[in-house]
Amino acid sequence: MDASPANSDNKVAANSSGQLSITALSNIPLVHPGDDLPDIICNGLSDSELALQDGDILVLAQKIVSKSEGRYAALSSVTPSTKAIELAEEVDKDSRLVELILSESTDIVRIRKGVLIVEHNLGIVMANAGIDASNVEPLEGEASGEVAQQVLLLPKDPDESCNSLRNVLHEKMGVDVAVIINDSVGRAWRNGTVGMAIGTAGIDALLDLNGHPDLFDRPLQATQVGLADELAAAASIVMGQADEGRPVVHIRGYAVQTAGGNAQDLIRAQEQDLFR
Repeated sequence: MDASPANSDNKVAANSSGQLSITALSNIPLVHPGDDLPDIICNGLSDSELALQDGDILVLAQKIVSKSEGRYAALSSVTPSTKAIELAEEVDKDSRLVELILSESTDIVRIRKGVLIVEHNLGIVMANAGIDASNVEPLEGEASGEVAQQVLLLPKDPDESCNSLRNVLHEKMGVDVAVIINDSVGRAWRNGTVGMAIGTAGIDALLDLNGHPDLFDRPLQATQVGLADELAAAASIVMGQADEGRPVVHIRGYAVQTAGGNAQDLIRAQEQDLFR
């Protein structure tokens, strides 16, 4: 079943309250393959003295979703192709990692020493196909601080992961919430990483304001808001990037209304991308 919010319609969403509360949930444990994320979230809400309400938003770090779905890869199990070996030499990366990146990608966008930008199978343009070893537990016998031999891939279908979690929370708690999976990504033209939505459910990821009036009653003509990305970035501030251990964030105060979009709506079609 699809737990659509009770106030769902085609109106433009607006944060009419003028303020948001953004809270990282307490006592979220390390997540392992097969762990029940809805139960973990419910316990975190209880420990944080929060009760879910209709219209609340939950933002989950990609890592815990990938871990729960068992999206691990051991480099020792990877046999690099000739293409991966040649490309690894060019970008100065482990050829086994490059093979994984290629297997998770549809296109190579940019390469240089230390940098491999690709189009992920999901359509997202990002470094290393989102494959990462930070906050990934080492393999048995691997000493802490050594070069990682185990990495984590993105969820296979982040939008469906969000939708499934949203439906389970609706069944467990009787509330209609939005769910976002975020990941940290770099950006063209700008230094530093920011949180970006790679999966959503229950909220329009892309908000089209074209035709709506500005302060002087002029209709907006080229205004689309990456709403899910803005919420993902806001959640990243309280999540942290290192050893904080705060991978689930609760947001309240945004007037969620949805026409049924998802994170795929945020991906610009290649023919409209002037920088590829």
